[in-house]
Parts: sequence; C-alpha cells; structure tokens
Amino acid sequence: MITYQPPAGARDLLPLDVAQKHWIETRLEQVFQRWGYHRIITSTVERMDTLMAGGAIDQAAVIELQPSGGKRLGLRPELTASIARTAVTRLARVTYPQRLYYNANVFRHAGQGRYGGQQEFYQAGVELLGAGATVADAETLLLLLDCLHNLRLDFCCLILGDAQLTQALLAPFAADQRQAVRQALATLDRVALEGMALAPELRQHALSLLDLRGQPEDVLQSLGQLPLEPDVQAAVERLKSLVAMVREVSSGEGDRTSPSLTLDLSLIQPFDYYTGLVFEVVSSPDQGCQVLGQGGRYDHLLALFQGEGKGFPGIGFVLNIEALHQALLSTGYLPQDTPPSDWLVVPTAPQAAAAAFTYAQTLRASASLVRAEVHLAPDESPAATRDLARQRRISRIAWIGPDGLPDIEALH
Repeated sequence: MITYQPPAGARDLLPLDVAQKHWIETRLEQVFQRWGYHRIITSTVERMDTLMAGGAIDQAAVIELQPSGGKRLGLRPELTASIARTAVTRLARVTYPQRLYYNANVFRHAGQGRYGGQQEFYQAGVELLGAGATVADAETLLLLLDCLHNLRLDFCCLILGDAQLTQALLAPFAADQRQAVRQALATLDRVALEGMALAPELRQHALSLLDLRGQPEDVLQSLGQLPLEPDVQAAVERLKSLVAMVREVSSGEGDRTSPSLTLDLSLIQPFDYYTGLVFEVVSSPDQGCQVLGQGGRYDHLLALFQGEGKGFPGIGFVLNIEALHQALLSTGYLPQDTPPSDWLVVPTAPQAAAAAFTYAQTLRASASLVRAEVHLAPDESPAATRDLARQRRISRIAWIGPDGLPDIEALH
C-alpha cells in the first residue's frame, strides 16, 4: 500500500491548525487596519531578478522554477522585494507615504529556514513606503509592539541594530576579512573572532564590536566614546532619538508592560538590502527565545526597480506565523477546538431531504453566523444521531418530517 505524504519541506494544516492560525492572523490584521494600513497581494511567482533584489537576496534561498518563455522564475522567499517592485510599477501615481500590509506564504530552500527542513512559511507584515524620518522608524516599532500586545505577547524582547552603523564599524577590516568578521558577529562567535588572522588592534576592535550589546542607553554611551565620522555620529543620534521616542510612548500606555529593548550592533539580517535601522523580536526565555519576526529600513531597494537610481525610503517588518504559534501554544489563548455546528438538521424520511436543506438554509440566514449541517444518513436510528451530535458538540437537532415541519430538540 502506498502512503502519500506532502513533499519534503511542506506540511498540511488540519482544521484546528487553521483555526489557531486564523486567530493569530485576525488579531494582527486588526492592528494593521487600526494603524491605517491596507492589504496588498503580490504574485507568488516572480522573475528571479526581482526575487534577488539586485543581489541583496542570496540566489541559494530561492526555489527556482522551470524557465518559462526564456525567463527565469522563482517562488518568493520574502515579500519586501515583490512589494517594492509593485510600488514602483503599479503605485507610481498614489500619494505617499503608503501603508501596506500582507498575509501570505513564502518559500525558501530548506537550508535557509529556522525550522528543520521546512520550505514553506506563513508570514504577516507591513511596509511603510515614502517616509524616511525617525518618526517613521518609531511608527514601525510601535506598530510591532501593538501587534505583540494584541496577541498577548507583551513579554518579548525587541532587539535593535543599525546596518549603516555596523557597516561603518566594519570598515577598518580588509574587504576579504569583512564577511568573516560579519558572520562571526552575527552568530556571536567570540572563538572565531579570536582565531582569525587579524592584527592585534583589529582583533581587539572586532571583540569590542561583539560587546556592543545591551541596554540601548549604555551601548550608545559607549559608542559616543569612539572616534566616529560625522555621518556615523548622525546615525548614533538618530538611534538615541528613536529609543527615547519609543520609551516615551510606551510608558504612556498604562495597561501595557514596557517593552524590553536591547541594542545589538552585531545584529545582521538574512537579507542584505537594509540601510539603517534593523530589528528583531524574540520571545521570552521561558518560551525558548524564538525569533518571532524581524525588519528594518531599506532606502535603496525601490530604486532598483525604478531604473533611475533614485533613492526612495522604505521600512517594514515581518512576523513569522509558525513562530508566533509556537510561542502561544502554552498560553491557553489559542482556540483549543474547532467551532462546532449550532444545528444538526435531520430528515426523518428520504422525501424530507429537500425540506431539510431548505430549513438549514433558513437557519443560516437568520443571524450573522449560524452553522447548520444536514445529516446525511437518514436511515440511522434517532439514538445514534443524538450520540453523533453530542460527539460533535452540536447543541440542537431539528428533526424534519415528511410534511417539512421541524421538531426542535435541545441536547444536554
């Protein structure tokens, strides 16, 4: 006997999985809409040059399809590049800023995921296009915190970094050393840094970068003691303003836990199009310190699709539905069962079937959502039908006789 399974890296979602996923997505969508964001849906299949975002996304992450008409196509590994392409080609005449959100699946080769072997992921996120000031960064972070609050995940940690600042701090290393140093910083690998063939002063500089992690105010104070170029110093000042703004707004929301903020200048995102603020949100230690989402500022990405080389500011974040689901499983907030039907409509004779369907339709039309199912085994005994209804947690039965009239029974 052949046992059919989904392909490697894919999985099926059963009704309870779907109900729990829908619970998460609905609460995120409520927040997105309250903040004035509108949903966008982009193509699952894109040209490879779009998906790789000018080289910012590693081709190894993309699941490529068979060429079509001479064009190389692939499945989207993330949504930001697709939305940037859409904004340039389809939203050229709208007013800015544009606030967009999405709820979609993405695909990556198994080696690129955090979940062993998985290649399909569900994500929800936002893109704020056409706003480049610190207040836009603050809106994005505050929106992210509001999403977590609406999911009752207030005890997460928000880790901040800055791609521009990190690149500037990596500038003293030779080009052939920079990537190795960057990778060691991203994985917090002190042993690798100590073992690199670096001049003593560069090794010490690398180790000092590894230690630039902690309370934002403390890290920013340490940065202020370094000899920084004016543009780098300006990035430090922007971070100071951003942290202060997020702290001030969060402290004014009395029903919420103040967010745990960490500044980590070794924070590097998996995609290489970020130009300023980067961040990720991590669940609390008792939930396994899972990365629930990430994001950042990408002020050059849209220019790749314009053809004129003009910069156009953008910032956004993505929340990983699977990771949110895992973080919420032990909280008791997710639905524990699929919703039962309200009514079982039972034709008591074959000639009553049409009347049973008509009565069920009347029930469904009587309120905003009434679940009524017609019993499809008319020869079953009434006792067996009652047992079935109780097993399915259906509270009322409508027995429909040959005359089409209902006999209502409430089950206890």
